[in-house]
Amino acid sequence: MYRKGERGIEVLLVHPGGPFWAKKDDGAWSIPKGEYAEGEDPFAVAKREFYEETGSAVSGPCVELSPAKQPSGKIIKAWAVEGDIDAASVRSNSFSMEWPPKSGRVQSFPEVDRALWCELQLARTKLLPGQRVLLDELEQRLR
Repeated sequence: MYRKGERGIEVLLVHPGGPFWAKKDDGAWSIPKGEYAEGEDPFAVAKREFYEETGSAVSGPCVELSPAKQPSGKIIKAWAVEGDIDAASVRSNSFSMEWPPKSGRVQSFPEVDRALWCELQLARTKLLPGQRVLLDELEQRLR
C-alpha cells in the first residue's frame, strides 16, 4: 500500500512479530505478504494476507509489479494499491511456536507486531534487501 504525502510517496511496511525479529529494525521490515499454494490465485492470496497482517481490507485498483526474486530463491508477486490506513491500529493474526527453544512451552506471537508509513528513502533502509526492488518499480510507475 502506498500513499502520496507532502514529503512524496510513502509506503506501508510491517515488522514481523516473534522473538527472532524483536530487536531487529533496519533491513527487517517487509511488505504485507504471504505464501500461496499451487493452484491458488496469487492476487486473491495477496489481498487475504494483507487483511490477515493488518486487519484492513484492500480496496481500489491494484497494479501488478514485476516478480522479485529473494536471496532464498523464493519469488514474491506483489501488487501496489493506493490507500491510507492507520499504522498504529494494525492488528494481525498470530502464530504459535515453542519459546524459549527446547523449553516445552508453546507461546503465541503476532505475525506482525507493528506497522510504519515511511517515505521511499527510509523504506529502502527498513525493508528486507530482497524486497527493495519493489520500491524502485513503484517509484518508476508513479512518476
